[in-house]
Amino acid sequence: MHVPDGFINAPVSAVAGVVAAGAVAVSLRGARRELDERTAPLAGLVAAFIFAVQMLNFPVAAGTSGHLLGGALAAILVGPFTGVLCIAVVLLMQGILFADGGLTALGVNITVMGVVTVVVAYALFRGLIRVLPRGRRSTTAAAFVAALVSVPAAAVAFTLIYAVGGTTDVPIGKVLTAMVGVHVLIGIGEAAITALTVGAVIAVRPDLVHGALGLAAPLKLRVGGELVDAPAATPAPVAARSTRTVWATGLIAALVLAGFVSFYASANPDGLEKVAADKGIDEKVQEHGAADSPLADYGVKDVGNARVSGGLAGVIGVGVTVAVGSGVFWAVRKRRTPETPAARTAESV
Repeated sequence: MHVPDGFINAPVSAVAGVVAAGAVAVSLRGARRELDERTAPLAGLVAAFIFAVQMLNFPVAAGTSGHLLGGALAAILVGPFTGVLCIAVVLLMQGILFADGGLTALGVNITVMGVVTVVVAYALFRGLIRVLPRGRRSTTAAAFVAALVSVPAAAVAFTLIYAVGGTTDVPIGKVLTAMVGVHVLIGIGEAAITALTVGAVIAVRPDLVHGALGLAAPLKLRVGGELVDAPAATPAPVAARSTRTVWATGLIAALVLAGFVSFYASANPDGLEKVAADKGIDEKVQEHGAADSPLADYGVKDVGNARVSGGLAGVIGVGVTVAVGSGVFWAVRKRRTPETPAARTAESV
């Protein structure tokens, strides 16, 4: 789904850039309500994890592959505003360092892969959990459906942008049919990855899943033959519930995926690349502005061994993404207000 330079003309790319910049600005303000000292580093980890999993192209049809977009996963784990920022950080790192996704098309990519997927997925997710029974299974199921729908929604968004600013003369109906068809299949993989990840985090630390906050079903006790809600358990203090283990485990998983598992990813073109080649959308594609980057095409320049080169590039990408993402989220986090003397006195009594 990474749109390269040359697919969309300059005026429409500029408008998409303005839309993306506005979305990022709004998200920077909104993320302040979603992040604090505890969750800001985890948001950086989510960005790095999405970067790593995006390297794992999986086959979806003959000669076609797909990969995670990540908007649904980010929105459910850390919140919709922070989710948009996560995808924006990933796309920026991919474009500048790895020549993946055009630099002039960065606004298009953030709008399609970040804003559209997050808005569609999170709106659908919140709607589903309002009508489904509370609990881990229903939350995971809602995440599955939301992620599944978000991918063809992004394909539709790209097609609409292409209809306005495409640089080649291809019937829009054919583009829409091809894009939605292949991305429904990719959406199944997206949904599976999202549901597995959200379900795994909910199983160990439901307090760290933004979309699951307040969704735990109350424990029932039978009293006098009737079921009543049991008294709510007092949550552990924030300071006592360290996120270091979760952060370290997630980082190790991202490094393994990017540094080792990515070598076994499908080499087939992804959905957009396949449709572009089949329909002639790529006739005016331009060379990437960062094509000479030492990490272009997810390999380290002058490292002859393909396995080592790709693995090192993946590890570097994860490290840079987690550093940049954590820095951004730490800067915009909500600061903890100092306790008043009266409050401290009351606690000490």
